[in-house]
Amino acid sequence: MSTGLIIALIVIAAAVVIIAAVMTLRARGARRGPSLKRRFGPEYDLAVARHDGDAKAAERELAERVERHGDLRERALEPTQREQYEARWTAAQERFVDSPREAVAEADRLLAELAGARGFPDGGQYEEQLAALSVHHAHHVDGYRRVHRAAHLRADDARDGGTGTEDMREAMVAARALFEDLVRPAHHDGGGHAAGPHLGGRHEGGRHKAGLNGGRKAPATRDGHMPWALHRRQAKES
Repeated sequence: MSTGLIIALIVIAAAVVIIAAVMTLRARGARRGPSLKRRFGPEYDLAVARHDGDAKAAERELAERVERHGDLRERALEPTQREQYEARWTAAQERFVDSPREAVAEADRLLAELAGARGFPDGGQYEEQLAALSVHHAHHVDGYRRVHRAAHLRADDARDGGTGTEDMREAMVAARALFEDLVRPAHHDGGGHAAGPHLGGRHEGGRHKAGLNGGRKAPATRDGHMPWALHRRQAKES
């Protein structure tokens, strides 16, 4: 076999390998888009919007989040920890009526602490904590983003940007979904998602027990949610 023929065969073989690798990468990319969209849900759409409609760039960002945080295993909360977090959240809801900005700031701090306690990056690393939460709680993480943004707006900026009491109320309501996700026992804690707490207090043996105020039960609606979340005109700007 001549040297020229050997070289030609080597070139052909290399070309076949390269073409196969390119086709494999394209196939993986084609599958990754729908997979990421299913995993991240509304967070996928937000990522695409942040990248001005560039789905490929958004998918690269989301895939990097999964690579960094996909193996994170959430730590269990002790029952006393869970009760303390529930009581603090209930107190923040009650405070919203008279001091919405203070309530929003407390909700932001509480979510950061709770996420840290569950094993997510420390709250001092907000962006990294948010990224990790988006991998494991994608459908509710935007509530944390909204309440964090509201908590860090100065009063003047809030008025200029149109972020008033109603916007803070909506941020608190959205953030509550993530709080409930984080505070309830996970499957590997020996609990299940169906047993999540109502925010007016905790339930034991079918009886409602208030989480604060010396045992006084905070008024709640039939579904257990606090009235301020439903009546939009009660809170006053602070």
